[in-house]
Amino acid sequence: MGILRLPSLIANAKHFTKLQSLCHRNHSDVSKGYLAVYVGEIQKTRIVVPISFLEQPLFQDLLRKSEEEFGFHHSMGGLTIHCEEDVFMNLTCRLSSS
Repeated sequence: MGILRLPSLIANAKHFTKLQSLCHRNHSDVSKGYLAVYVGEIQKTRIVVPISFLEQPLFQDLLRKSEEEFGFHHSMGGLTIHCEEDVFMNLTCRLSSS
């Protein structure tokens, strides 16, 4: 079993809480400097992320892989990233802390 670090768990919990609160806002209410993405393999969850993530190589790689596998046209009408929600949350936590 791996070692759990309390500070990183607390940071992840705070980040998750912030993302969850952004998810439950009105769908047309995306603050300047943020964009909404739909994440999930089957059930899609709307998550609002900072535009600055678009400059991050890890996020760009995730977008590139999603484009290669699924293209740009999605039934949700927005940017859809096909990965598990917890994997996406882990990635955004790492991007936020860097």
